[in-house]
Amino acid sequence: MKIIICGAGQVGRGIAERLAVENHDVTVIDISSELVGAISANTDVRGIVGHGSHPDVLNEAGAAEADMIIAVTFVDEVNMMACEVAKALFNIPTRVARVRDQSYLMPQYASLFTRENTAVDVVISPEVAVGEMVLRRLALPGAFEAIYFVDEKVLTLGIKIEEDCPVINTSLSQLSGLFPDLNAVVCGIVRDGKLFVPHSGDQMLPGDRVYVISDRTQANRVLALFGHEERPARRVLIGGGGTIGTYVARKLEERDPHIKVTIIEYNLARAEQVADELDNAVVLHGSALDATLLQEAEIARTETYIALTNDDKVNVLSAMLAKQHGAATTSCLVTSLDARPLVSPLGIDSYIDPRSVTVSSILQHVRRGRIRGVHGVEAGEGEVVEAEALETSPMIGKPLREAELPDGIRIGAIVRDDEVVIPTGDTEIRPNDRVVMFALRDKIEEIQHLFRVSIEYF
Repeated sequence: MKIIICGAGQVGRGIAERLAVENHDVTVIDISSELVGAISANTDVRGIVGHGSHPDVLNEAGAAEADMIIAVTFVDEVNMMACEVAKALFNIPTRVARVRDQSYLMPQYASLFTRENTAVDVVISPEVAVGEMVLRRLALPGAFEAIYFVDEKVLTLGIKIEEDCPVINTSLSQLSGLFPDLNAVVCGIVRDGKLFVPHSGDQMLPGDRVYVISDRTQANRVLALFGHEERPARRVLIGGGGTIGTYVARKLEERDPHIKVTIIEYNLARAEQVADELDNAVVLHGSALDATLLQEAEIARTETYIALTNDDKVNVLSAMLAKQHGAATTSCLVTSLDARPLVSPLGIDSYIDPRSVTVSSILQHVRRGRIRGVHGVEAGEGEVVEAEALETSPMIGKPLREAELPDGIRIGAIVRDDEVVIPTGDTEIRPNDRVVMFALRDKIEEIQHLFRVSIEYF
């Protein structure tokens, strides 16, 4: 596909890097020559300096032949206007805009982004998406990843295997025999830094990070079986009162008024604004790196500390400091690939990757075939994919053991008539089934082939 990306910041760069790896024809536009130069030098993309909403710049970028425009600058209005120009002058088929300001996304204005009223086909809000990821992890504290598919009927859990895990050194085939009514499948394992899709004879070992696809209703049972029975936190401390931190605090207040939420915000004016917006949360003005302020926030009694500032260094160091001063679990927002290896050695329990969330929301619109959902894991080394099976799919009408599913792909769940089915070798995929599967990055093309719509694939 030929794709134009407006905006070469963290979000735009992350999308461009991923799409370039998949051999798409990518052009990036930004007003900063420095950002454009950096992305052109390090990735196989074309860079243009200019305003992404200007017709002449889009024309230079090849808009007349483009299949998609993704506008992710820091200015919502520029993103929306870029989509308008892309449709009116160049008829680019798919138009995606990043919208950060929550006033555009209020429920009472839902009609704004309909086909009748705007040229924006897809709205992405990374801040909301990251906030929802944080909330899912708070609800399932034993998981370092929690991703929903098929209208939230199916859940993919990322679980760290500790020494006390009841099922270590147990082959996956034995696991199925011991717990035949467990609607869950281990689909991916990270061991010694390498991600692989396991076979039935493989075992889980202490230190492994595993990805399990499960019926959502069995999430807590799965976590308990894998050695995690942590309860959701009742005392949460958030470092950073920006859009994401405030969103998380507001949603926690709405969902459970008994949760004690405290926010530390460095900017005084912002701290005062956040305090006015929230009902019950305590807002403290100061630095999340101030040990005295952490103690004032009762860090020793805090069950979960989450660092959500826009500075990776502050996030990593404050999470480390919170852990040292008694926080039960800690997590931090990390945008830089260079900072991620520091998280575990510093004693931080998990990190949140905002670029992965955003790229995942884009990929489902790039994939061919009936792909309904995509979420990248392990910095894009693997993906969890939701696809709809059609009559033309080569998977239809044969038992899975005869379907010759390639190594590196594992089907975790099938949703049929609103019922979650955990597949066996005898299971047959039928038309209109929604299939959730795990795949290594180099197998994504295979998935598109398996769930292709013939007329568009060829």
